[in-house]
Amino acid sequence: MTNRTPIKPGATIGILGGGQLGRMIALAGRAMGYRFVTMDPTEDAPCGQAADRQIVARYDDVDAAMQLAKISDVISYEFENVDARVAEVLESQAYVPQGSRLLRITQNRIREKTAIAELGIPVAPFRVIDSLDSLRAAIADLGLPAVMKTATGGYDGKGQWVLRSEAELAEAYDTLFKAGTELIVEQFVPFQLELSVIAARNPSGELAVFPAAENVHRENILHLSIVPARVPDDIRQRAEAIARTIAERLDVVGLIAVEMFLTANGELYVNELAPRPHNSGHYTMDACVTSQFEQHVRAVCDLPLGSTELLSPVVMVNILGEHLQPVLDRIDQLPRTAKLHLYGKHESKPKRKMGHINVLAPSVEEALAQIDRLEIWTNQAEVNHD
Repeated sequence: MTNRTPIKPGATIGILGGGQLGRMIALAGRAMGYRFVTMDPTEDAPCGQAADRQIVARYDDVDAAMQLAKISDVISYEFENVDARVAEVLESQAYVPQGSRLLRITQNRIREKTAIAELGIPVAPFRVIDSLDSLRAAIADLGLPAVMKTATGGYDGKGQWVLRSEAELAEAYDTLFKAGTELIVEQFVPFQLELSVIAARNPSGELAVFPAAENVHRENILHLSIVPARVPDDIRQRAEAIARTIAERLDVVGLIAVEMFLTANGELYVNELAPRPHNSGHYTMDACVTSQFEQHVRAVCDLPLGSTELLSPVVMVNILGEHLQPVLDRIDQLPRTAKLHLYGKHESKPKRKMGHINVLAPSVEEALAQIDRLEIWTNQAEVNHD
């Protein structure tokens, strides 16, 4: 739909999905005067706690989607694995400015890598495989190490296997092929670090980009996002330009997170896209003029986008299930410039994202030192901050 007038405060925003991203969208949007309704199968879901109403239903429940459409002025989603039939219903019955085209691209790694490469943006060389023989042929072409991934699903390292020797090809293929999805093999990129950039775009075509974050992972789960990223200015600028190009050329509405690998010789390879707010953008909640969540609301409602100016160096650190009690036990020891965000999840499990802390400081080195002094995250392998 084009040439719409902005959807102003007082309107109802429907959120498909009830997790922490939806919760933080709703909290930001309520401050602006919007109402929210969310659809999620879990009663009292994190987003449901912050919304005016929650429709408790499975994501593939077409009748529930129709109900969501009926009571919403605009619909957004907080995760990309939306059922295709539900997406079709919502688009036909309601205003879904993000549309389904970008969903279709980002739901499938093959389509995603192909779309990025067609824009002339570097991605790791890859091959699509459908048999053990085609896997062996791909490895002969790409070399080892390589990374085999399921084309759909998978997050936080799930649905992938780093191939280091030909002896493990059969086991890796059998394990991932059981998921019943297409498989892709990528050449391993010997990267120095990961950067991510979040871009926002509204239906009117206005575009804004947040400062690049430097990401540190533990066991394939994001641990820290460091901003400003500790890389030369020209690399930050190139990373932000790549995100801008992707948002513009793919006609993004809302947010898109672009994850990139930086190699030792300064090359950037796009690894993954996420068409929504992103864990690595949580730092914006306290360190930028406009948070990624407010920006998402502004974008889908076609309001002017807010300033993405960084007000302070910041490090975002994730709180997983195993960290929650230590955080609560030491809440009186948190730095005065640490901002605690908990997601309202009822059950705390190891490796489950329960919240995050944004630590603002005069420098990222001081923020990292403050995080280390809390000794909450030292029960895992040490992270090299150098």
